[in-house]
Amino acid sequence: MIPIHLDPAKLTIALVGRGVLAERRLTGLRALGCEPELYTDGPEPAFAALAGPGLIHRLPDASDIARFNVLWVADIDPEAAEALAAAARAAKVIVNVEDVLPLCDFHTPSVVRRGRLVLSAGTGGASPAAASDIRSRLEATFSADWDPALDELAALRLSMKADGLDNGEIRTRSLAWLAERFGPAG
Repeated sequence: MIPIHLDPAKLTIALVGRGVLAERRLTGLRALGCEPELYTDGPEPAFAALAGPGLIHRLPDASDIARFNVLWVADIDPEAAEALAAAARAAKVIVNVEDVLPLCDFHTPSVVRRGRLVLSAGTGGASPAAASDIRSRLEATFSADWDPALDELAALRLSMKADGLDNGEIRTRSLAWLAERFGPAG
């Protein structure tokens, strides 16, 4: 697996779903600043309510899919999910079909967000429960204090760059600042 962080402001992201798994995925995407295009061919009431008026009441067709960069599929019958995954791959769109590993080009990690700090735990789809447990451990280890600390460190970094320090010295001073603020690493 290649861990990456995607900027939802620069991508067209879609979610196709019906029920509880789609609700969970939508809630998670929104928590990360993403407002995906939403499609369904038969939403459960709770998913429809969460999705709101922008919910498109049909499955995406090939021309819709060709506009996406990323597609999540959840709570769709296996034949439709397989067809959506095939259409996505044909259009060079990366796809994740919730809990169907052979239809996934990527896996969604469990995420902890502390402002700009985004920590993730993934198992390549092997055990979502393990990823969730690790996320809980990260939440306990990385407090909300990291959010303002990163803002301070970003300002300090800009100041050091303006003072002409090289990258090695900026790194050394940044690590010292972090150790003073949060204690030594490891």
